[in-house]
Amino acid sequence: MELASFTTAGVGGPARKLVATGSEQEIIDAVGAADDAGEPLLILAGGSNLIISDAGFDGTVVRITSSGFTVNDDDATCGGVMVKVQAGQDWDELVEYTVRHAFSGLETLSGIPGSTGATPVQNVGAYGSDVSQTIATVRTWDRETRTIKSFTNFELKFGYRTSLLKHTTVNGSPRYVVLSVEFQLGLGRMGKPIKYAELARALDLPVGGRAYATDVRRAVLKLRSAKGMVLDPPDRDTWSTGSFFTNPIVSDSEASVLPVDAPRFPAGEEGKVKLSAAWLIENAGFTKGFGLETPRDKGTGGSSGSDAGVHSVGGRASLSTKHTLAVTNRGGASAEDLLRIARLVADGVERVFGVRLHPEPLLISCSL
Repeated sequence: MELASFTTAGVGGPARKLVATGSEQEIIDAVGAADDAGEPLLILAGGSNLIISDAGFDGTVVRITSSGFTVNDDDATCGGVMVKVQAGQDWDELVEYTVRHAFSGLETLSGIPGSTGATPVQNVGAYGSDVSQTIATVRTWDRETRTIKSFTNFELKFGYRTSLLKHTTVNGSPRYVVLSVEFQLGLGRMGKPIKYAELARALDLPVGGRAYATDVRRAVLKLRSAKGMVLDPPDRDTWSTGSFFTNPIVSDSEASVLPVDAPRFPAGEEGKVKLSAAWLIENAGFTKGFGLETPRDKGTGGSSGSDAGVHSVGGRASLSTKHTLAVTNRGGASAEDLLRIARLVADGVERVFGVRLHPEPLLISCSL
């Protein structure tokens, strides 16, 4: 079966073997069977952060479909509630539930597609928050020792869009397979202080101000929808992996040679700053909708990085018409089409500014 149907970008060739797993034990059994057979292994859940090769995956794909969560509010010492979530649980369904039940901490992460089990791997974040701020523990299957292993927040070594779980994953094959995630959330209808200026403006608040979590969720969904970052099948701008590139973190000296109006943000590391990938892309000359010609036979060739078959707007693959950080499937695009757009953008930014952009999604059996 083509894996494209299980990814938000709508690309990816066939799997040699596809196994659906709806419980923790089924996940462990399927992973163990693949390991016993010496098969390459790919873990797939929401498919929102993957670009899978057009050739597909020559091994076992374990599709995690476990769902559900439990709330424990018995322990008053934690200052809130503990919510244990199965790895395959839809992320935004969880966020909506927590907001409606006055559990605070996840409201700014509304509208992000994908599964809960993927969130600690990438340390998923948006609008000034990330999951490292609320994750208490992650329960995993350690494929090396063949035992259950639980990690505390500290042990996960969270960083910007990364974690120990990501560092120990190769080509979509993790050492530690996430089984469930436990969050510690506050109690109350007010959301956490708003750290992100764009969201603060949308809520008519100063940075650091607070609003009802329901209002925060509504504002976040509106902002994300305007950028094509909330899944909506009729809207081709949402056929993507979300932001394709991470915001680059560079040294102060590297940042000093950039134009003075290039945005800079604290990176959490001494002597380093975070840049805006979107600003770099746009100011390197790539507009919203920058894409490939269609149909395929109009000079697209096959050489990666070539500008043949590229024009300013439209085509079967392009940057989003709403947001230059997303590479989108306009209909009939291949994985290579999306990667070609990404290569052109990354090469162009490096040529103009000397900064190399790096992909946020996992690239399975393919590369930039």
